[in-house]
Amino acid sequence: MSLAPYGRLLRLPGVLPLVLVSFVARIPHAMTGVVLTLHVVGPLGLGYARAGLVAAAMTVGVAIGSPWRGRRVDRLGLRRALLPSVVVESAVWLVAPRLGYEALLVAAVVAGVFLVPVFSVVRQSLAVLVPPEQQRTAYALDSVGTEMTFMLAPTLGVLVATQVSTTAALTLVGVATVAAGLLLMWFDPPTRSPEGTVPDAVADGGRRPRLLTPGLLVVLAAASAAALILNGTDVGIVAALEGWERETAVGWMIALWCVGSVVGGLVYGAQKRELHPLALVALLGAATVPAAFAQTQWQLALAVVVAGLPCAASLSAINASLVRMVPEHRRGEIMGWSGTANTVGAALGAPVVGAVIDSTGPGGGFAAAGGVGLLLSVLGLAVLTVVRRRNAGRRAAVAAGLGGAPAGVVSAPSPEPAPASEPASRTEPTASSPAERVVPTPAPGGADDVPVRPSPVDPAPEPTPR
Repeated sequence: MSLAPYGRLLRLPGVLPLVLVSFVARIPHAMTGVVLTLHVVGPLGLGYARAGLVAAAMTVGVAIGSPWRGRRVDRLGLRRALLPSVVVESAVWLVAPRLGYEALLVAAVVAGVFLVPVFSVVRQSLAVLVPPEQQRTAYALDSVGTEMTFMLAPTLGVLVATQVSTTAALTLVGVATVAAGLLLMWFDPPTRSPEGTVPDAVADGGRRPRLLTPGLLVVLAAASAAALILNGTDVGIVAALEGWERETAVGWMIALWCVGSVVGGLVYGAQKRELHPLALVALLGAATVPAAFAQTQWQLALAVVVAGLPCAASLSAINASLVRMVPEHRRGEIMGWSGTANTVGAALGAPVVGAVIDSTGPGGGFAAAGGVGLLLSVLGLAVLTVVRRRNAGRRAAVAAGLGGAPAGVVSAPSPEPAPASEPASRTEPTASSPAERVVPTPAPGGADDVPVRPSPVDPAPEPTPR
């Protein structure tokens, strides 16, 4: 594998600083869940079920707030959009260690709604800083950086919570969250190209073009399926090691899982071929199933490395597809919806897999996580096929009704010119007109229903079949 594509990527203006800033800014998000769990179970003296409800409350807040915060970034710019997050998050985490359980539930929802949108902002900025032909490599590197953050940050949170106190750990989360927001405001990475403008209809308060097209909904479904697989695998690892009385191995087992993801993401980003996100998520589900047959922790270690290989690749393909399917002035909103899709998948993954584990054991949990994700991916591909065929039939019917040739076919010149008294119709250009001589450029290989990067002044086009 050649790392030359990553070298070329990091030499682009602004990319290396963005990668470094994003790594630091994601640390508080990666440690929040484990710190909240330890605080509820420890000082508050409640069980893991109650701790899970706090995490779920924050998840609900993230699902509600992500699209809204994305729209704020699109409309107001990064600095003005982040200011409320910095103010509210500082207040929440300042008082969180001193709250009772019920008040902590409310605070978790508020923290989720105003969570600093590091992930979506970084992906928006990469779409601006990186040319289309290098974006797949850029998003692969972004996913690898996310995996490395989730390898290190939870360990730091656990260390502070166990060696100092959970109050100190929650305070650290708050300080790091505010610092992440201020760091992004100071760095102010571009979220829109200099020539990007908002269409007149939107600027004048007119009706906004439809954003959630069928093809885009399928990609969001892929994000939910991937999150379901990953959260389910996480639960399966913990359950398997507890069953073998090897709870202390949870940390390095998850680290091995992340190592597999890092390797797979780097390999995918260095390749020239692009795969559809649903195909990669299906591969992720299939790669997770073998962990169900592990009988020892060493067999499980090998299985989780294999299961991790398609992880970063899947996430990078999802993000690269999303930024190409919407106009520039609405990328923040769609990245917010992507966060909501991930949140929904994560919220479903843990309880579904946990219920299977209670009934059949840890092996059944891995099989459920991989199998459900694989099934959802196959269903998504089937839906996409139906949508393509329906759109193709509709275009063929329109072309037949207008008496014109299908799009992309160059008609032969007419041997007789049109009479001067009967000018050519606007819907049926003459053979000499530019509209008939141009053959549309097809979508890039492997990016099914992902159109060529749209102009920032045009509404998002409907996905077109290949």
